Amino acid sequence: MSAYDIIIIGSGPGGYVAAIRAAQLGLKTAIVEREHLGGICLNWGCIPTKALLRTAEIYHFAQHAKDYGLKLEGQMTYDPADVVKRSRGVSGRLNGGVGFLMKKNKIDVIWGEAKLTKPGEIVVAASTKPAVQPQHPAPKGTLGAGTYTAKHIILATGARPRALPGIEPDGKLIWTYFEAMVPPAMPKSLIVMGSGAIGIEFASFYRTMGAEVTVVEVMGQVMPVEDAEISAIARKSFEKQGMKILTNTKVTKVVKGADSVTATIEDDKGNRQDITAERMISAVGVVGNIENLGLEALGVKTDRGCVVIDGYGRTNVPGLYAIGDVAGPPMLAHKAEHEGVLCVEHIKGLHVHPMDKRKIPGCTYCHPQVASVGLTEAKAKEAGYTLKVGRFSFGANGKAIALGEDNGLVKTIFDAKTGQLLGAHMVGAEVTELIQGYVVAMNLETTEEDLMHTIFPHPTLSEMMKESVLDAYGKALNA
Repeated sequence: MSAYDIIIIGSGPGGYVAAIRAAQLGLKTAIVEREHLGGICLNWGCIPTKALLRTAEIYHFAQHAKDYGLKLEGQMTYDPADVVKRSRGVSGRLNGGVGFLMKKNKIDVIWGEAKLTKPGEIVVAASTKPAVQPQHPAPKGTLGAGTYTAKHIILATGARPRALPGIEPDGKLIWTYFEAMVPPAMPKSLIVMGSGAIGIEFASFYRTMGAEVTVVEVMGQVMPVEDAEISAIARKSFEKQGMKILTNTKVTKVVKGADSVTATIEDDKGNRQDITAERMISAVGVVGNIENLGLEALGVKTDRGCVVIDGYGRTNVPGLYAIGDVAGPPMLAHKAEHEGVLCVEHIKGLHVHPMDKRKIPGCTYCHPQVASVGLTEAKAKEAGYTLKVGRFSFGANGKAIALGEDNGLVKTIFDAKTGQLLGAHMVGAEVTELIQGYVVAMNLETTEEDLMHTIFPHPTLSEMMKESVLDAYGKALNA
């Protein structure tokens, strides 16, 4: 039996960052992993999808070379195997980096599946999880099956794709993001069920690579969590690219053929139709990995597939914590990382503030990109605020025009009484890199006056951020 100050179950972004912070604070730390260091984000989510989308972006620009005064001889083609190989290579490189960080920070890695047996104790058994691809071998120097104890145990077991009854993914015709990331061949047609970040990113990737794509969304707008105005602009752009989007619509039945699927869809008025495609992606959300951890025996409180925690990651069982996706929405890697640091620093006795989820940015890496933080205009009105709303179009920005990316909008929402920035919403080129400016402003409780007197460099896309603020108060200079 080995004793630690902290044991973390799961090595995704939340888990491995929490482990590093714990080691920095002088706590004897171990991390348990059953499949691959870096978790879903690094191996099957955030990172490899961005590699795929980068390929799609370059392919898109090559197809439009003439728009930039360039001429490409012959027809642009690609090999799906090479596209996937590049994405997996990016993932593999970072996977090795996490292993290096564990060794550098003297964190013990325990290879296997952990189960809570009583407060402060886990039993680790050999992993039984079948890998979508061959498992990474256990790094040299890692520990294995056995009993381990710790004063504090942190659950960071992440989440997995949600499956709808009767439309369960089979890995061949109906995909989750696992299979969508490593297609043996590019499908000529595709149905995407769900238009959240995962669904719309894959829809964007496959459409750019040439597939006929139909997106089916049960809510009234594409990307339902985004501001309605931003969503409408994004939808118009997607449809211009040839994507078919059906909102207020649900999939009621799927019939599998030899090499195709036929989905019966029904809109909110009861109208039905059948759509046939080579493949279907189920992207209807994720659910926390709470099974087989021993939570029931310890009486750990859960809600809708996630562990219930307070603002510091504490569960209702003393000495047991949860962070990241398993602890509930928003299920984002950067939320998990920050939550892990807060949790560990609270355990150490440092003075920390609970995380304000209103200040967590969201990014979708489709084309065009979408990024946001804070309240949407509708939510701000529901909360009773009197608003000042600013807008600035990409079409009035010199850098955007020079890039050939002049379709987009920056929207800012302020409390008219105090000048507090309540929300910021963006659609267009590189907005996932721009949104952090507003996140910092919100975290520092910046007012509209502070933003108006901040000097933004020219020519940059970031100038639109200031212009949107100016527009909210009738002072826009370039619109």
